[in-house]
Amino acid sequence: MNDPLPPGLYIVATPIGNLGDLSPRAADTLRRVQLVLAEDKRVSARLLAHAGSTARMMAYHDHSSEAQRDLVLARLAGEAVALVSDAGTPLISDPGYKLVRAARAAGHAIHTIPGPCAAIAALTLAGLPTDRFLFAGFLPVKAKARQEAIAELNAIRASLVFYESGPRLAEALGDLSIGLGKRDGAVAREISKLYEECVTGTLAELADRYVEAPPKGEIVIVVGPPPAVEEASDAALDQALDEALKSMTASRAAAAVAANLGVPRKRAYARALERAR
Repeated sequence: MNDPLPPGLYIVATPIGNLGDLSPRAADTLRRVQLVLAEDKRVSARLLAHAGSTARMMAYHDHSSEAQRDLVLARLAGEAVALVSDAGTPLISDPGYKLVRAARAAGHAIHTIPGPCAAIAALTLAGLPTDRFLFAGFLPVKAKARQEAIAELNAIRASLVFYESGPRLAEALGDLSIGLGKRDGAVAREISKLYEECVTGTLAELADRYVEAPPKGEIVIVVGPPPAVEEASDAALDQALDEALKSMTASRAAAAVAANLGVPRKRAYARALERAR
């Protein structure tokens, strides 16, 4: 018999593929809570069966209402409640941070049971620098918004990590190649599963690879940091901006030139505003 855990919120990391990656502590927690908050109860039902848990489940996801959150908060006073995602560590590109924040504000105990995370696992496979990295989640679906988001990341001197879907992979890699320039990258998919793979190459090479054959499964893109280059002079920057401003707004010209010359976007934008007067 499993004794119930003390009341509070338990953030439980779950396997990203191989159920054998569920830690003993995570399994014990799932057996001893009274309620499990799950993105998709059908997915979590298999996990609970594997862990030997008979805890009740409640759907909790991006579309959950404030009323549902308030209901959970009320139950935390007297019950142990686990928060899980469909795969990996909750709150990493998953719903939940508002619940954690509200639970803390209400004075409830909060515990984290660490474990698998696709972003970290992909970094270990990619063979790219890991001393500094930025997790950027999913890129926007619409092309313009995606390109603007990529432009904002161009000057960050760190490896970049993204989640992406198979149908959008080639397009995302193409925009990354254009917006970030010639950088090394890696596409990791099906991590910890039977067909796990990690394909490496330049961003342009990877984009070409997946144009005709969009892959299936959970996908992580890792992009290496920008190469160390001598920053462009004001004269070179002005020349490039003057050419770009012939056909672009100051904002778009600054983003394009910053990506091509490897200069901070703020610097390029300030110069672009002066040149556009």
